[in-house]
Amino acid sequence: MAATLLDKIWDPHVVADLGNGWSLLYCDRVLVHDLSGGRALQEVGDAGHAVARPDLVFATPDHAVSSAPGRTSETFPTGARLLAGLRKRVAETGVRLFDLGQDGNGIVHVMGPELGIVLPGTTLVCGDSHTCTNGGVGALAFGIGASELRHVLATQTLPQRKPRSMRIRFEGNAPDGVTPKDMILAAIGRFGAAAGTGYAVEYAGSAVRALSVEGRLTLCNLSIEMGAKMGMVAPDETTFAWLKGRDFAPKGTVWDAAVAAWRDLPSDDGAVFDRDLLIDMRDIAPQITWGTSPEQVLPITGRVPDPADAPDAEKRGAWEAAIAYMGLTAGAPIIGTKVDWVFIGSCTNSRIEDLRAAAAVLRGRRVASHVTAWVVPGSERVKHEAESEGLDRAFLDAGFEWREPGCALCVAANGEAVPPGARCVSTSNRNFVGRQGTGSRTHLASPAMAAAAAIEGAIADVRQFAA
Repeated sequence: MAATLLDKIWDPHVVADLGNGWSLLYCDRVLVHDLSGGRALQEVGDAGHAVARPDLVFATPDHAVSSAPGRTSETFPTGARLLAGLRKRVAETGVRLFDLGQDGNGIVHVMGPELGIVLPGTTLVCGDSHTCTNGGVGALAFGIGASELRHVLATQTLPQRKPRSMRIRFEGNAPDGVTPKDMILAAIGRFGAAAGTGYAVEYAGSAVRALSVEGRLTLCNLSIEMGAKMGMVAPDETTFAWLKGRDFAPKGTVWDAAVAAWRDLPSDDGAVFDRDLLIDMRDIAPQITWGTSPEQVLPITGRVPDPADAPDAEKRGAWEAAIAYMGLTAGAPIIGTKVDWVFIGSCTNSRIEDLRAAAAVLRGRRVASHVTAWVVPGSERVKHEAESEGLDRAFLDAGFEWREPGCALCVAANGEAVPPGARCVSTSNRNFVGRQGTGSRTHLASPAMAAAAAIEGAIADVRQFAA
């Protein structure tokens, strides 16, 4: 019987059938971060359990650490306490920690693929909803809650209900200015923020096959913004070339055997999905969110919607509230909306290709005088690679701040926040009320679009900067 990518990863990882649609699933890798990792490791010990497989658990501080240039673990006091707890617990349990400033440190969903910790066909969990990012290399990766994190640390297994399968096919060539971030924002805008609820989403089609692995990671990152815990792209030769030689990837004959197995993972011809959707790339332009949900998004040439045109009363109320919070005018063009802050970073768009794309727009130009602009690399390796290419210089010369790796302004859990009432174009994944700071107003966009907004001092169409 033809099987999907989901079937081919899920089924071999089932340890036991728990009945009523539930399975006990084996977890190949566990990632933990400073916001919850130390507490979870402490609670496992307090309950009288040992960490089942410390060699399969990897920790990194990212959420609550300062991104200020020259930062130390003490720069943000709350983060310092969390990091101290994490350091203590990993020392007690034998969990591998990629500490602040060390090679391998970074945002948990950047350093995992970067180090080859996550591999095709593996299951990976983390106490963070954007763990779905890791599906970009052909893994089944998903975020879990606090009690689930304790369970998996103690047993290396997790009770889970198998999701339904969804495929979203992107077919055709990407138009000018359209990036993976635009692709996934367009999908969420079209299908809705709840479209993926209860599903694992496989992204497929010619446009997805044409993406780099870093682009696929971005695509999968926002699966949770569509309501899906899991997003995946089937592994292929692009995946294998990107992973080969990475720290935790197999070596030698083991690598050859692994690749042979991974080639069998893509969904079979004739595999049936519970929901199968199609997007023609010709229908996608550079995207920008206007509201307080990722589904409240429009093409850069679009206008703020009029609540009177909403399809139902619930949507009308949501649009009215979003327009009021964001300080926008119904029917007005989104282009030209004044911007106060620009943030390039987060687990969505802080990899080397993201920084290259933004720097290409910025070279020879300057950030508008009223804009505060930050770029926060996703990891120590990204930072050093960018500096070796001179990208840091391009950002600094343009008027950006070049900062240290971490989550930074994405979630504002580290003492860094967009001020109340200020408008920020951000390459992150959530534009919820207060996400980047109390009263902050967030517009999600690609790195190139964010760079264009920084230059103009207003929301702008990156295509106007094309060479």
